[in-house]
This record gives sequence, structure tokens and C-alpha cells, in this order.
Amino acid sequence: MRIAAVFLGLGGAALWGVSRLPWLTVNVFDDKSGESTQDLVGAVWSTELTALALVLLAAMVAGLVLRRTARRIIGIVGALAAVAASWQPLVLLAGQPDLARAKNILTSGAATERTQAPVMISPWAEVTGADVHVLGPALAFVACGVALFGGVLLAMRPGVDTAKSHTYERTSSRHERLEQDLAEAPDSGRVLWDALDADVDPTDLDSTDIDPK
Repeated sequence: MRIAAVFLGLGGAALWGVSRLPWLTVNVFDDKSGESTQDLVGAVWSTELTALALVLLAAMVAGLVLRRTARRIIGIVGALAAVAASWQPLVLLAGQPDLARAKNILTSGAATERTQAPVMISPWAEVTGADVHVLGPALAFVACGVALFGGVLLAMRPGVDTAKSHTYERTSSRHERLEQDLAEAPDSGRVLWDALDADVDPTDLDSTDIDPK
């Protein structure tokens, strides 16, 4: 269970890291300023990568602290997030980049990732081509594969809950059983000893302040 959660976290952290690498170099021609090139990092080309990386990191934490059924659900969510994050890297590795998409990004100034005075190309500029940097998308795809493995493993083998996770349930059950025993056999020596052991006044059948040991 812990190993599966760690794989989710490693995949998420790696995905966030490689999303900061340049994935594309875009060639631009402007009839006023001439030719230029612009780099697009993965997080700009595929804006959902950052959010999905955070989902995977959160899934790791949840997979370590939640109970068995919840861990299984978290594993499924993590696996789906990994599949979703792998789509854009796969498209770049298997096909050609969308030049219209690249132009929209460059025209909006999002490529510079600056809110103040972003660098952008003019609307009349033409994107003549784009070269894919294979390293970034390839590493992102591998990171998604690691996260997918962790998610599937966590969903299939969520592990068992430790004794600590059942503390509240044991206390509640003991409370209910002790109240029932006191009501049915208030003079029983065993019941009286159990009540005293739980710091309950056996003469007060309405007592609810049980301090488990």
C-alpha cells in the first residue's frame, strides 16, 4: 500500500518537474520584425499538467492516511489522472504539434508565464513550424506510467487497515456493549470490573464518559 502511494507521488513530482522543461521550439515569421523562435514549456503547452501533478501528489498523501476503501478509490482517481496527463505528451511524441494552438499561446503571451509585460507575437505573425523536444514529453509520459502503475496497484491492493485505524470503532463498540451489559446484569462481577476498568461508574447506567485504555 505504501509503495503504491509512493509511486503516485513520484509520478506526480516527476510530471511537475518535466512540465517546466521546453517541449517545443516554435518558428515565427512577422513581416515587420522578421523571423524569430519561441520556446514553449510543457506546462504552457498543456496547462492541465500542473493541476494533474498536484492531484497525484494529493493522492499519495491520501493513500498513506486514509482507510482501505478510500485508498482503493484514491487509486482509481490517481490512475485516471495519470491517463489524462499522458494524452498531450503522447500526441506530441506520436504526431505533429498543432500550429494553430501554438500561435494562440504565443499571441496571448502565455508562453512567457508572466502577468506583467508578457512577451507575445503580433496577431498577424505567422507560425511557420514547430520542433518537438522529445526529452520533455518522453519523460512526462514515463512519469505518467509510474503514476498509473501506482494508482492501479493501490486500487487492486489497498492493503489492510492497521489496529490504530480501528481505535475509534473498538471504543464505540465497547461503549455500547458495556452499557448493554450494565442494563442487563448490573450485579455481574465481570461487568462491574469492565465498567471500573473503563472509568465508568457502574451505579450510573446513563454514563457515557468512557475513557478507553
